[in-house]
Amino acid sequence: MGENKNVVRGYYFGTAEDAEIARQEVKKIEYLEQHMDYGKTENILLVYRKAIESRVFQTPVGWEYLRSLQSRLLESEKPGEPVPPLALYTVFAHRAGDDIRVPSPRLAEKKKNDYKGKFLISVLVNLILAVSVGAMFVIALASDQPNILNYERALVNKYAAWEQELTEREKQIREQERNGTAE
Repeated sequence: MGENKNVVRGYYFGTAEDAEIARQEVKKIEYLEQHMDYGKTENILLVYRKAIESRVFQTPVGWEYLRSLQSRLLESEKPGEPVPPLALYTVFAHRAGDDIRVPSPRLAEKKKNDYKGKFLISVLVNLILAVSVGAMFVIALASDQPNILNYERALVNKYAAWEQELTEREKQIREQERNGTAE
């Protein structure tokens, strides 16, 4: 069975972006575990508070790590120093009147149908554009005015008309010369 790229530490994430955020949090956790002295409660409390204030962890992977730090702090709690609660910064229950944006369900089927509609519109627009371009070529070819499509034919016809006119004038002049000299 292939490895799912959206699974990180036993959590299945709805998007690849969320899974990537969780992977980054795993790296942060590994770094903290390598460099933190768990023997000093002050250090643990400092890291715990800073992580909550700066919202370093956004996924359940990070929350799980913060929960483990909280448990350690609660086990070794000094009198007068309360351990701050874990802040999740998310809402799990939504009511109709709340001004909270409810995430829409992610359905692959909905997206698939949406692509079908967009594809159909794209095909129709492309057909209309192709017919428009074809009509422009027909109009340009049928036009008497010279344009990029028929300029050669227009110039040849123009020069042919001049040549025919010159030939007729020359013929008339020669005829007049013959009539004028013969008289």
